[in-house]
Amino acid sequence: MIELTRLNGSRLDVNCDLIKYAEPSPDTVLTLITGEKLVVLESCDEVSRRTLIYRACVLREAWPEASAPLSAKSAHNAHRLGQDQARHSEG
Repeated sequence: MIELTRLNGSRLDVNCDLIKYAEPSPDTVLTLITGEKLVVLESCDEVSRRTLIYRACVLREAWPEASAPLSAKSAHNAHRLGQDQARHSEG
């Protein structure tokens, strides 16, 4: 589960495996596989980053000997996501 924020400021835990789409319009709208829609303050990039970190954590718990490679991959992907976001905001 990832922690997100509703527009009214209340915190919400979302099962990221249920997210089908994340759309910026102008607030981030998450469409779950159930058809339910959630509007959150976090950007699509931030939802993706938190999902990546959550999944890496799950894999580390299930496969402890792979912890170092998974942490490195997660850090690399989060860094790349940040670079992509910076490029999109510039152009």
